[in-house]
Amino acid sequence: MSLNLSISNFDLDKTGEFQKGAFVSNSDTLNYQILLPIGFDSKKKYPLVLFLHGSGERGYDNEAQLTHGGDLFTQKSNLVDFPCIALFPQCPPNEMWTNRKKEQGANGPIFSFDVERPLPKSSQLVNQLVDTLSKANYVDASRLYIMGISMGGMGTLEQLYRYPDKYAAAVVICGGHDKTLANKYAQTPIWFFHGGVDDVVPPYLSKDIYDIVKKSNRKSKYTLYRNDNHNSWDSALAEPKLLKRIFKYKSK
Repeated sequence: MSLNLSISNFDLDKTGEFQKGAFVSNSDTLNYQILLPIGFDSKKKYPLVLFLHGSGERGYDNEAQLTHGGDLFTQKSNLVDFPCIALFPQCPPNEMWTNRKKEQGANGPIFSFDVERPLPKSSQLVNQLVDTLSKANYVDASRLYIMGISMGGMGTLEQLYRYPDKYAAAVVICGGHDKTLANKYAQTPIWFFHGGVDDVVPPYLSKDIYDIVKKSNRKSKYTLYRNDNHNSWDSALAEPKLLKRIFKYKSK
């Protein structure tokens, strides 16, 4: 697939299932999987959900990114109750969604984020792909949502920082970012999730951001699973009101 994402690129006999695609911009390619709602009608407008996977799902197979989160959108009840276009890009193994560094401190891992540098190429392509899809007549540009786990949770917060008016709501699972940048996107409703004993991404990395954004936006929420380690996505993605909560928001 190229920059022209016409409906003819998709198999309309496979609505309600994920389909593989490759987004090409100049000489760069981003693999992704996309799900169209059951009964897709190109004359209707649908919400678009971008899901950013964690570091363990990087690769070139264009499949691993569905490991966590993919079945959320293929559940029969969600296909009926929350018809949407779900987009799962895959980051290659030599990149991350952000320019971040991780060091081991005395009390656990320490993360730093360089937002002065351009986004990694894959994240730039993700943004271009979302921009392209959002212009399609079947996408409701006021209902763009972004979700991410771990590395993807960090990528979600970076996307909110870089493009603060793009997404109507966000979900950040076991992620984090530079808290000094949080006021840039404080108006966006965000549901944060974290495991209380996470030894990969410390819980304070998301809690500190929540404490800042909630001062400007009471629509944000923080859920701590006290006994969960880094795989708090298992609990978060099983939350029965997850999609219902974020889908109620629209951007101005």
